[in-house]
Amino acid sequence: MRLTFKDQQLLGALRANARASTTDIAKSLGVSRSTVQKRLERLEGEGVIAGYTVQLASQYLDAEIKAHVMITVQPRATDAIINEMEKLDPVRAVYSVSGPYDLIVEVAAMSVTALDSVIDTLIAIEGVERTVSSVILSTRLKR
Repeated sequence: MRLTFKDQQLLGALRANARASTTDIAKSLGVSRSTVQKRLERLEGEGVIAGYTVQLASQYLDAEIKAHVMITVQPRATDAIINEMEKLDPVRAVYSVSGPYDLIVEVAAMSVTALDSVIDTLIAIEGVERTVSSVILSTRLKR
């Protein structure tokens, strides 16, 4: 899949505001509305654009208590563990990593008690051998 400069500009416009109308995006890129629509359809069809999402306000995100949970898993249990994690709304991301842990899971909750419960739920998933949790105190840089 080859992205043109205009495709990259279109993706940048969507990152800035995924709810912008095709007309507004077309004006900002200096192309016609039909051109934007065709490019969007092509990028969606090729799987470059997998979906559109909500960007939460920083005040809401700052109220959440977040943690990274490093997990060691039993051999060949990773897929089953991830399938169970997909069912848990507080799980924001699951990363497969190298090093002493197999997975790093990003979780968020609105209270310490709720966060503790989420971590207990992760520990209880069959195939999870060991966890180490780090509560995130603040975000210094995010892109």
